Amino acid sequence: MAVNDPIADMLTRIRNAVMAGQTLVAMPSSKIKIEIAKIMKDEGYLEGFEVVESEDRAQKVLRLKIKYVGERRTRRPVISGVERVSKPGRRIYTKKQNIPWVLSGIGVAILSTPKGVMTGARARQLGVGGEILCKVW
Repeated sequence: MAVNDPIADMLTRIRNAVMAGQTLVAMPSSKIKIEIAKIMKDEGYLEGFEVVESEDRAQKVLRLKIKYVGERRTRRPVISGVERVSKPGRRIYTKKQNIPWVLSGIGVAILSTPKGVMTGARARQLGVGGEILCKVW
């Protein structure tokens, strides 16, 4: 199946897994998806991720381990929302002074900049703008 927006597909798979209470979610791998997964792990939204060779396909599979807090009955996901900002039909770019704050700093904006994929706070430190890929909170 052809996917027009692989990042939106990734975020939708994460959103669906969180709503269903799943701990693992798998998807086709790409460099930008791996970078987004690294940022989400570093920011504490994921327990971990791995890239696995697929037996039946040539493309590698990215497996994400979703992070939950609390014990069995009171278990809640750390991720309460994800939103795709820049889409293939309408790219959203920002200057360094206009990088958005997600929920007054509780969430994180993920940007694609000339210096690589990074969080909004890191882009502010480095003084670079770029394309706002998504927001996670």
